[in-house]
Amino acid sequence: MSIVAESPGFIQVFSNGAVKRFSPPTAAPSLSNTNNKYKSKDVIIDPSKPITARIFLPQHHSSQSQSKSIPILVYFHGGGFCIGSTTWLGYHTFLGNLSSTAGIIVLSVDYRLAPENKLPIPYEDCFAALQWLAAAGSNTEPWLQDADLSRIFLSGDSAGGNIAHHVAVKAIETNINIRVKGLLPIHPYFGSEARTELEMEESSAGEVAMNDMFWKLSLPEGSDRDYYGCNIEKGSPETTEWWLFPAVVVFVAGLDFLRERGVMYVELLKKKGVRNVSLVDAEGESHVFHAWNPDSTASFLLQNQISSFIQSL
Repeated sequence: MSIVAESPGFIQVFSNGAVKRFSPPTAAPSLSNTNNKYKSKDVIIDPSKPITARIFLPQHHSSQSQSKSIPILVYFHGGGFCIGSTTWLGYHTFLGNLSSTAGIIVLSVDYRLAPENKLPIPYEDCFAALQWLAAAGSNTEPWLQDADLSRIFLSGDSAGGNIAHHVAVKAIETNINIRVKGLLPIHPYFGSEARTELEMEESSAGEVAMNDMFWKLSLPEGSDRDYYGCNIEKGSPETTEWWLFPAVVVFVAGLDFLRERGVMYVELLKKKGVRNVSLVDAEGESHVFHAWNPDSTASFLLQNQISSFIQSL
């Protein structure tokens, strides 16, 4: 039995199909307020798959509130569709602090991972979380009783930013009893068979090889990087009513190899006629810096930028 694909320290895929994942430090949910900022709990979205999520509630939230007025951010973690979890300490810390800073409820989804569950399964799982929120979740989960379903925001980093886009498209095309008010992809993970100028540079060979590996593990059998989940320009259905697309802010990082893909995504949305699209560039920062350094100055700035966008809508 040999290793056929590997991201050192994160995942090994073996010739017999076995998968071994290595997790960084994780955090358990806490029903009591953390540093008087937020509390968290885990919920089950669909036990049959399974799909779970972690809810973060700001400490100033009052369970006695009589009005459903708290925006909710649905977050999808990154990891090339193959690794990652909302339980990772970096995500837990960043999203908990974001909940407190922005005064919002955060629902962070753990979807099924590739290569065992290839695309479009992660899209389906994450849309199922949105359906759960629109139906049973907001009615039966006490921590969601004051969630404002007219102010739903979708976000995620890297592959999670990709997922956020596709869930937003599905929400537009499906009769679902909530409104996606805004979309906030962070360092989104897209691609194509055609290489960009940066990807063709000799110095980019390592990053290109790693991205290609994750795409190969996550794409459906027989698909290439022009699959709609990867190359959204070729895959975007012409039937999508782009004028109904929510307001979008795309976060990129100056040192991120995927920065140009994020810029290309902004240009595509504008070309499609999405009316409210903006780009925020974190100069001097690397890919998903907020997950690796959630207490950094740059991460606190990102939280404030997300908060400002949400409060503006």
